[in-house]
Amino acid sequence: MASPASIPETSPPPVKHGPSDNAPRRSWRAWLHSLGPGIITAALVFGPSKITITAILGADYGYDLLWIVAVAIFFMIVFTTMSARVGIATRQTLLETIGNKWGRAARIAIGLGVFLVAASFQAGNSIGIGMAVAEATHTAQPPWIILFNAIAIALLFFRAFYKTLEKVMIGLICLMLFAFVTTLVLSKPAFSGIAEGFVPSLPKGSMGLVIAFMASCFSIVGAFYQSYLVRERINIRPDIRQSGKESLPGICILGLMSALVLICSAAVLHPQGVKLHAATDMARALAPVFGQYASFLFLTGLFGASFSALIGNATLGGTLLGDALGYGGKLNSGIIRVLIALVMLIGAVIAIVFGRLPLQLIVFAQAVTIFIVPFIGIALFLVANDRKVMGEWRNGLFSNIAGMAGLLIMILLAFSNAKTLFFT
Repeated sequence: MASPASIPETSPPPVKHGPSDNAPRRSWRAWLHSLGPGIITAALVFGPSKITITAILGADYGYDLLWIVAVAIFFMIVFTTMSARVGIATRQTLLETIGNKWGRAARIAIGLGVFLVAASFQAGNSIGIGMAVAEATHTAQPPWIILFNAIAIALLFFRAFYKTLEKVMIGLICLMLFAFVTTLVLSKPAFSGIAEGFVPSLPKGSMGLVIAFMASCFSIVGAFYQSYLVRERINIRPDIRQSGKESLPGICILGLMSALVLICSAAVLHPQGVKLHAATDMARALAPVFGQYASFLFLTGLFGASFSALIGNATLGGTLLGDALGYGGKLNSGIIRVLIALVMLIGAVIAIVFGRLPLQLIVFAQAVTIFIVPFIGIALFLVANDRKVMGEWRNGLFSNIAGMAGLLIMILLAFSNAKTLFFT
């Protein structure tokens, strides 16, 4: 996985956001606050579907596909930091900028598309919560789905919603890290196998899973939303200096959690030839080997991933739809909070009524994703290169080279998914 130090950047040095050049130097606490947007993005991207795909990679192919985690995280870093710089450089939202450049239709298309995808997949996050808690307590799923969606909606009533969101997401990330690191220690993986896993190879039959993982981990929608989160953080604390690189720790944590799940699965399930169909299968497989404690730990991590994705995904979908319709992208807006709650309610109702994502809904969400994601990626890239919009914060040479490579991958993924969806 690429570290922050290994990624050159031609952007200017950090600037201060405040009226005075004599503002005090950034404190340790202020620096931690500046990391919030990246951590929120990591939490919303790392959901139950990501855990399932990653665990299947490890169960089916051992450590062989660890390298794809590093590749996906590298491109996620490129586009997340790009989006963060847009948030720093502009006084308006990213969708407002897109509307000014290409018209209101482009603004609405992106906002509505993201809302539809978020609402379609939100049921998976509710189901993940229900499965994790029901498996741990040996109870039914629906009551837990209702309870935790109610808790998530209640968070919207906090006056300082962004600060609450940041604290909740950081807490859930810590919970996941504890659960997955402890599971890793219990799993006793082969370190030689881990090292070999970062050497690129493509085992026979793995292409479908590789594409699915790449599409879920290299989340251009999550990267796009980073500009909004950065703007929220700047509005709350304009004295905190930002450079765009504050997103790096959060995205690296996303890669670390993905790698931990894959390694645990490779160490425990691959030698037994266990085939996974859902994330809870991993917990059941851990119990006979390491006891119920290990199973409970993994379910704790699954719950953290599901609840963080439930809140983050709804926040993303509601915010972008509200901005597309002209209500702005601030989380303290009443209409934005109503739209966020709407995403949660849609997901909860689908989860309770169907018990899983209906096939028709999956096809619909995939179809929207295929058409909207390349559009979003290209729009973000062009805005980040617009001198009038970005000034000295526009992309440097490295960001442009890596960004174009990422766009190419995005387009290839879209073609591959379109071929699978419409022609097979």
